[in-house]
Amino acid sequence: MKSASLSARMIAASVVLSLLVAASFAVLISAVSTLDDARDREAHSKDVTSAIVGVEKLVIDLEAGLRGFVVSNNLRLRSPYTQAHAELPGRLDALERLVADDAAQLGRARKLRTAIQIYVRDYANPILQIAEENPPAARSLVADEEGRRHTQLINARFSDLRAAEGTVAKENAASAKTQSRRAIIVAISALVACALLIVLFGLYLARSIARPVRAAATASSRLAQGDLSVRLAEDGPGEVSELSKAFNRMASELERSREDLETQNVRLRESERRKSELVTIVSHELRTPLASVLGFTSLLLNRDLEQRDQQRYLEIVDLQARRLSVLLNDFLDVENLEEGRLEFARQLLDMGTVVDEQVQLFSGQSSRHTLDVELQEKPLPVRGDPNRLAQVVGNLLSNAIKYSPEGGTVKVVGERDEEFVRVSVRDQGVGIPEELQKRVFGKFFRGDAGASGIPGSGLGLTIARSVVEAHGGRMSFKSVVGKGSVFSLELPLAAD
Repeated sequence: MKSASLSARMIAASVVLSLLVAASFAVLISAVSTLDDARDREAHSKDVTSAIVGVEKLVIDLEAGLRGFVVSNNLRLRSPYTQAHAELPGRLDALERLVADDAAQLGRARKLRTAIQIYVRDYANPILQIAEENPPAARSLVADEEGRRHTQLINARFSDLRAAEGTVAKENAASAKTQSRRAIIVAISALVACALLIVLFGLYLARSIARPVRAAATASSRLAQGDLSVRLAEDGPGEVSELSKAFNRMASELERSREDLETQNVRLRESERRKSELVTIVSHELRTPLASVLGFTSLLLNRDLEQRDQQRYLEIVDLQARRLSVLLNDFLDVENLEEGRLEFARQLLDMGTVVDEQVQLFSGQSSRHTLDVELQEKPLPVRGDPNRLAQVVGNLLSNAIKYSPEGGTVKVVGERDEEFVRVSVRDQGVGIPEELQKRVFGKFFRGDAGASGIPGSGLGLTIARSVVEAHGGRMSFKSVVGKGSVFSLELPLAAD
């Protein structure tokens, strides 16, 4: 019985509130409609004034064109008259349409039309004809006085029309201002009344906890089903509000915990993938040099070899050991770069010197390749770590040689502009397929190199780009399959 009474009261309160709000908005709509009418009248007055100004401008053009032709007898100066004469009928028609609802203004507009027509018919056209046949006669004092008389009459008509429209415009503006003030008062009153009614209705409904309890039950069910984004509105009576806040805190903590777990799972999967990738690469890349070291060391230990063979085997062991050292250094560099532990010297150096040294170092590594160096005569000054930058240039030269197994020319260019020092290494090698180019600087990425028998760890370009970016520079490349690649590094230019 009590529940039914509460429901009946709620329905009654809703009906009363709806009726009061509807009445308030009806009054507001009526006030706004009245305001719109006043504004329309004000806008209409502005349109009429604008139309009068437009006609007046054409009359001025009419007179200017006439005078220009009479004075100079130049047909080009007559064009304003011709154009204004053609546009005037339409402008006058438009003006009369605008004032058609005002009989007095319509009469003034028609008088203006008549005055203009008389000016054109009785003065302008005859003067133009006289100017063509007898220019001095058209410029006589009598002609000027006749023209002045006509223009004074037209100006008087304009003054009457403008004055009357000005009075109408002031009245409309005053009316619009009054209606605007009235509409604002009505709107504020309606809004205040609605706000008070809504507040009273809300206070009344706040006594009921049925809706908050139902919302809490529904949210709990969704939370149990795994929807951790569900939240409750934290309003209502004290106990309901506290319950909603506690529920929201619990849901937020569960959602945050799930997000943390998902993030950790992603990191673990990525870590496992990298570990697996690293093990594969390490086992593949270390197996060949290690087997060579072990095999030739065994030969040296177990066989009595000639001095020449011993020297050759020791050179092979040394080469493979150095290869192992490079691989291990690459792995360490990548780890140090990722953890931010790699430090760089900051000293002024000439990249041209670095390029020359690396080219000399690599020039004897392959008889099938020619290293062509082109450096600007100016120094190429940068600030950085000479050893690390030499490592970057060496990596680009090594890759250019490795990835052009058929030989050819490796073009090395060093240049500078107002902001950067740029070093480019171009080869005539196999190139990089377009679908693989986005992954070129990724760790352990080697494309089809492994299948082609080209050695490497897939870390060189990763390290090179990290070193260049740590120096405030950038790396880029262009590549076409079968035609080769060009890798470029840019470093900030240092003061000479």
